[in-house]
Amino acid sequence: MIGNYYSRRMKAWEQELCSRATNRVVRPFEWGLDWVERWPDAVRTPRNGHGAEAYIKLLNEIALRDSGKFFDYEKPREFSLVGDQVQFRSPVDTPYPENNTVHLRYFPATSKGVPVKKAVVVLPHWNASPHQHVALCRGIQKLGLSSVRVSLPYHDDRMPPELERADYAVSSNIGRTLDATRQAVLDVRASVDWLESRGYEQFAIVGTSLGSCYAFLASAHDERLRVNVFNHCSAYFADVVWTGLSTQHIRKTLEPNISLETLRTAWDVLNPVHYMDRFAALEKDSLFMYTSYDTTFLPQFSKVAVDHIRQRGLKHRVVVLPCGHYTMGESPFKYIAGYQICSFVKRKL
Repeated sequence: MIGNYYSRRMKAWEQELCSRATNRVVRPFEWGLDWVERWPDAVRTPRNGHGAEAYIKLLNEIALRDSGKFFDYEKPREFSLVGDQVQFRSPVDTPYPENNTVHLRYFPATSKGVPVKKAVVVLPHWNASPHQHVALCRGIQKLGLSSVRVSLPYHDDRMPPELERADYAVSSNIGRTLDATRQAVLDVRASVDWLESRGYEQFAIVGTSLGSCYAFLASAHDERLRVNVFNHCSAYFADVVWTGLSTQHIRKTLEPNISLETLRTAWDVLNPVHYMDRFAALEKDSLFMYTSYDTTFLPQFSKVAVDHIRQRGLKHRVVVLPCGHYTMGESPFKYIAGYQICSFVKRKL
């Protein structure tokens, strides 16, 4: 009885927190081929009469055959540091000038007055405000590790003026969502380039929710990211969007136009499950965190991701908190999560 009451209370709390956002916009369904036509794979393999669905499927197949090439990039040539703000040109060019500049907030740490050579890349959750995850960065800094908080594509100062939310990062526009995810991965790798230019030698990454997906894709394609924290994790991308409480406004547009099976194929290159072997081939140590009552990253998707890691015998730790997706950001769970993240990174890096 107590368990049933707790479950009902947690689900009601999740619903209440999710419903506080009243500015979700139901946008039209689009294949968004204009967003993928500049990809190297698309340039090498023109559409040549393929329908939109068939062409998106083809580009996914090509990218999955050589994901190293798909997530390759040209390192930025110039970085600007003013105060605690770092800026550089994103390796991916989009039609939105604001989004083409990557913003990092820098939290340097010293030990006995000497700069440390270890740094953590922090990726916030979808629609995070500029002030969220700053406390985490400061906590990491107090432990003697430097960190950078990365503003994700279409977030913070990167948000086009017509938006109130980071709708262009994940939406019913298939091609734009693919492009935004690829951009996020390349921006992360370029952020590590900047840290290297500052003399840092060891790196960790902490990703939360959407940031967790970005973090896994980046880490699977960058051997420098040796310590990983995936806060909310899933083996699949499309399934989370289709079933998650926070993305039901996107499903409302998707469902009349595309099946879940077709959506899985259209976003196949974004699925962490495809990069498990690549991830396993690199020397990594990872913390996987998920929650028992998650209404956005349903627990069964997190368990599949962890099962793949266990099957490969990789160094890892699993923490399951008795809360949900939104409630992890509330007391007391945010403090428990923060302790787990900071202690793991400090111990492993």
